[in-house]
Amino acid sequence: MLRVAVRPSSSRLLSRYARLQGARGLATAQEPYDTVIIGAGPGGYVAAIKAAQLGLRTACIEKGETLGGTCLNIGCIPSKAMLNNSQAYVSAKNDMKNRGVDIADVGLNLPQMLKAKQQAVTGLTKGVESLFKKNKVEWIKGTGSFVSPNRLAVKLADGSETEIEAKNIIIATGSEVTPFPGIEIDEKQIVSSTGALSLEKVPEKMVVIGGGIIGLELGSVWARLGSEVTVVEFLPSIGAGMDDEVAKSFLRLMQKQGLKFKLSTKVISAEKSDGKVLIKVDAAKGGKEETLEADVLLVAIGRRPVTKGLNLEKIGVETDNKGRIVIDDQFNTSVQGVKCIGDVTFGPMLAHKAEEEGIAAIEFIKNGYGHVNYQAIPSVVYTHPEVAWVGKNEQELKKAGVEYKIGKFPFAANSRAKTNLDTEGFVKFIVEKETDRVLGVHIIGPNAGEMIASATLAIEYSASAEDIARTCHAHPTLSEAFKEAALASYDKPINF
Repeated sequence: MLRVAVRPSSSRLLSRYARLQGARGLATAQEPYDTVIIGAGPGGYVAAIKAAQLGLRTACIEKGETLGGTCLNIGCIPSKAMLNNSQAYVSAKNDMKNRGVDIADVGLNLPQMLKAKQQAVTGLTKGVESLFKKNKVEWIKGTGSFVSPNRLAVKLADGSETEIEAKNIIIATGSEVTPFPGIEIDEKQIVSSTGALSLEKVPEKMVVIGGGIIGLELGSVWARLGSEVTVVEFLPSIGAGMDDEVAKSFLRLMQKQGLKFKLSTKVISAEKSDGKVLIKVDAAKGGKEETLEADVLLVAIGRRPVTKGLNLEKIGVETDNKGRIVIDDQFNTSVQGVKCIGDVTFGPMLAHKAEEEGIAAIEFIKNGYGHVNYQAIPSVVYTHPEVAWVGKNEQELKKAGVEYKIGKFPFAANSRAKTNLDTEGFVKFIVEKETDRVLGVHIIGPNAGEMIASATLAIEYSASAEDIARTCHAHPTLSEAFKEAALASYDKPINF
């Protein structure tokens, strides 16, 4: 997959480096770093900490005011805060009375909800900064670009410039929102995920372009808070990557919560007019054009790698036709001494995938070996109910001609779910017919995002469904549904 270039000759050290403003104040470097990471998102900051823990002199270049990248600042963390707190609002408003808890005059305090979101972000980004200090990782506040394979030019946040040298450089610059051609995002009325996390009032109507994880999570947040949400998706189903059976169940449950869907529908254009956004749509395969009206339009059609400004062409780093940096199975780019991890290269754009790659890349540098099992990378949609999966789905196995068996167990038959009055969904095991080896697990229901860790462990260690079914699970717990689904794949469940 990768062509590796010949290692360039070592550069001579600069006589003295400029003063660098880092997490520990101003520092002067007279020796090359062992490792420099460009970007302090989940992949970058984890790689930096791991490198320092292994005794490598490490710096991390990050232009943001805080560490943590998209995930901690404007992605994973703030969105989960909004998802959790909006669900608490819905529960207090509509559900608590069924549990014997009477709450009068339930109302939405959106400014406070946004404040709580920001408190979560600040706490975690400050936590990463503390970890940098604890592990003696130097935070170079600025933007880096390649001068040579082992030298970077850095535009510092204070306006000055310098150059630093490193024996190993890891690109971890992440991804950014994919723009929709012809639609200009202003983060007020036409928003990306960033703007959707900071709306100052609940829109009466919201249209979401894209039925993937980001669109569904943020769409559900604002639907819970009172917005009429319509999701427009080009494909005939939602949740790209999900098992088809799970996706159909998920669609039904989202519709039950009030979200509207226009599937197999393409967006033609969007324009602002008289305080509204007018979105022209059409059937994906041609049909009658329709105009949707919204107070806010959320563009959530995916993300793309960030490589602009790195000066990759200067040193000959290869990219593919999607702008992703090409790497081999040791995270090497086409230039020796330069590695790459996370969203800016191949694979799912997930924070935990980037973290695993960051650790493995550093282990390759330090020890000569490292490992990431890409068949055991879980995905989670943090709606309510949650959806989580790992391994293969049915459509993939059918396409590959693999013979398999299915085991399912509904949460409606699980004692803890019934006790919690939260019984929507099921656990689905897909196992190899001949060997009983677990090939994939798909969960839609309460706590799916936590439960999927057990399935990931099973796939990592090539467990059989019987291994899981014969393992004692505490009663009463939601995880018993996991055990029963495993049992159902080769025998019969006990409680259904």
